[in-house]
Amino acid sequence: MLTMTSLAATKVQEFLTQNGRPNAGLRVKVQGGGCSGFQYQLALDDAAAEGDEVFEHEGVKLFIDSRSHLYLDGTEIDYVEDIMGSGFRFNNPNSTGSCGCGESFQV
Repeated sequence: MLTMTSLAATKVQEFLTQNGRPNAGLRVKVQGGGCSGFQYQLALDDAAAEGDEVFEHEGVKLFIDSRSHLYLDGTEIDYVEDIMGSGFRFNNPNSTGSCGCGESFQV
């Protein structure tokens, strides 16, 4: 299962509204790449694709393909604002390490 913090859900809802897509959901995907082997990818999507896992958290629909779900099970998406900037952070219990910049992870 994939979850998100209340702040992350609020930020997604704000973004969906600002972009005129209040009924869309957030597609969360894992792709090969980066220094450590895998990267997270976020995109807006209007509907689930065949075979997607669908979760809903505080009104935000999350779409995850079955391959990505293997790497994301148990992950919490958070939103952080600090001196280095703001953005989504993945608290992934499946990750065994990440690169120095935090843009990719390994399992």
